[in-house]
Amino acid sequence: MTVSEDPRGTAALLVDSRGRYLLHLRDANKKICDPGTWSIPGGNREGVESSREAVERELLEETGLTVPLEEFTVVDCVGPDGVEGRIRVYLGSWDGDADGLPCPEGIMFRHFDAGTIPYLTMCPWTKEVIDLHRAQAPAPPPAPVPRARPGGRARLNVVGVHLYLEQDGQVLLGLRHPDSAYAGSTHHFLAGHCEQESAVACLVREAEEEAGLVIDPEDVELAHVVHMVDVPGAQPRVGFVFRARQWTGTPQVREPDRCVSWDWWPAEALPDRVVPYTRAAIEGIRAGRLYTEMGW
Repeated sequence: MTVSEDPRGTAALLVDSRGRYLLHLRDANKKICDPGTWSIPGGNREGVESSREAVERELLEETGLTVPLEEFTVVDCVGPDGVEGRIRVYLGSWDGDADGLPCPEGIMFRHFDAGTIPYLTMCPWTKEVIDLHRAQAPAPPPAPVPRARPGGRARLNVVGVHLYLEQDGQVLLGLRHPDSAYAGSTHHFLAGHCEQESAVACLVREAEEEAGLVIDPEDVELAHVVHMVDVPGAQPRVGFVFRARQWTGTPQVREPDRCVSWDWWPAEALPDRVVPYTRAAIEGIRAGRLYTEMGW
């Protein structure tokens, strides 16, 4: 088959040694293929690229990964304008931490076992690919039973930064979009995950990207730290809450698919729906405490 005859779409199905699939949650409310669904990394060929060249490039751009891939199948798909197309899917294995992957597009990466797939909002062709793989693949080995010993093994912690702005006794909070993958219709700090940057640099970047606020790193001070897990055994998270003594600009909605409004709330009368660790951090700051643990 010539390059011109090869399917335009490509994708990579990555499976770990426990039989779990690496899935990518796509942005909602955008004119893209299968918005708001769980899918797999991939994209269209560019120029004279072969399908293999395209899928390797897309996988590297979307996840930072370079893994051996083999052709697996070709499936039909429908684009955002209703145009039918085809996708060549490649198969690979990867046993890393999904939470540690960069996510320049979409919302997040997660590993899911086969039993969870039916309960997800799935991209139709991705579901078809996984069903085909399950029908052909041998049963995965049982998951190892963790030892009940606190601190028994090292685990990466997700690092997040959060902006605490206060003026005239009021705190700035954003109302997250109802379709947000995390804390929909709930108030939260301006926040983001650290990339290849310092925590303060991340804070300054996120403030400008999310709300159009310009902050000088020299005007930033650490106000509180929250170390948390959503449930015991889940990915640990460290949240640095920084206070900006001064800033330039008025909060604007720059990412409407994630945050629908910025509002100032009296610190003594926060809205009912606030992310729990956000509320705990505000209470800690006002009480003069520097550290909070949650969920352990």
